[in-house]
Amino acid sequence: MPKSTFKFNDAVFDEILNSAGVDRLTESVANEIASTARSTAPVDSGDYKAGIGVRKKRSSHRPVYLVVGENWKTMIIEARTGNLVRALRARRR
Repeated sequence: MPKSTFKFNDAVFDEILNSAGVDRLTESVANEIASTARSTAPVDSGDYKAGIGVRKKRSSHRPVYLVVGENWKTMIIEARTGNLVRALRARRR
């Protein structure tokens, strides 16, 4: 069987990935994950829960939305509970 090769048109992919519709969809999924993480967050003082948010970042070809924990306790709580990972996995189902 002959080996077929083809070249992707990168400009088309860049246009699609930078479109307003894809941007809105990506942001809405990130906000959904952040909402789930906040709703399942362990609460002591509420600082960890309040520190869960969404941050927009630019990658080489498209905008990216990150679900982040901005409280100083985030790494400790994540190591013990895995709350953000569970919120992400719940969205994938």
